[in-house]
Amino acid sequence: MFSEGLVSIITPNYNCARFIAQTIESVLAQTYTSWEMLIVDDCSTDGSYEIALEYSSKDSRIKVVRNEKNSGAAISRNKAIELAQGEFIAFLDSDDLWMPEKLEKQISFMRDNNCDFSFCEYEHIDEENKSLLKVAKVIKKLTYTKMMFHCFPGCLTVMYNQDVVGKVYAKDIKKNNDNALFYPVLKKSKNAMGIPVCLALYRIRKGSISRNKFKMIKPYITVLHDFEGHNILLSYFCVLTHFLIKILFKYKSIKTTDSLCNTYNLK
Repeated sequence: MFSEGLVSIITPNYNCARFIAQTIESVLAQTYTSWEMLIVDDCSTDGSYEIALEYSSKDSRIKVVRNEKNSGAAISRNKAIELAQGEFIAFLDSDDLWMPEKLEKQISFMRDNNCDFSFCEYEHIDEENKSLLKVAKVIKKLTYTKMMFHCFPGCLTVMYNQDVVGKVYAKDIKKNNDNALFYPVLKKSKNAMGIPVCLALYRIRKGSISRNKFKMIKPYITVLHDFEGHNILLSYFCVLTHFLIKILFKYKSIKTTDSLCNTYNLK
């Protein structure tokens, strides 16, 4: 039986020395304090593993393990999920940030709405913590079918009830493995909902594969066709709608004064 109310935060890390301290600090700043942060280091060589260990030595809720060999984000996430003891599973990569009330508001929303899978809006920032003045929107209700046509949840905002869904593991693929993970979760979910509140900051890094839309086509096809077993023509159609939604409807612009970077004085 899992500990009631505990949130297990899944954090894969590879060479994020420049950002991981801020990521951990954003978890330490949470107004909801019943959490464990499971950091799985994928053989980093830049000192980020040592930074995580230093934090874990000061707070027992932060637990750090290391892969025996460099294995990729999917294997790292799976190792953390295997260790997770919480009622809830949440995801936070080692270069992204949460707002202090993120967990509190999300759990309250899930309790109030009898929801077992939730996600929220998030703001884009650059490597210098400067807002790109763009926020990813959510939809009120998410289903497996809707997810086929567009990956609405941002990984850094997803939380699901492990007591309801159980342990679900990511497919061992290098790209789009977070998206692949959410399909089987949604198959087991009874009520997945979006929260129209911005509670996280997603970091856009130079050279990121996810910024190149053409390079992301094959990973999406792999997930839909190879893993989910959908017809190849349907898979391509879904990928086309995904990018159209992303370009035309996914984001909303915000003013500098409305940026969460300014609200929380990120430097």
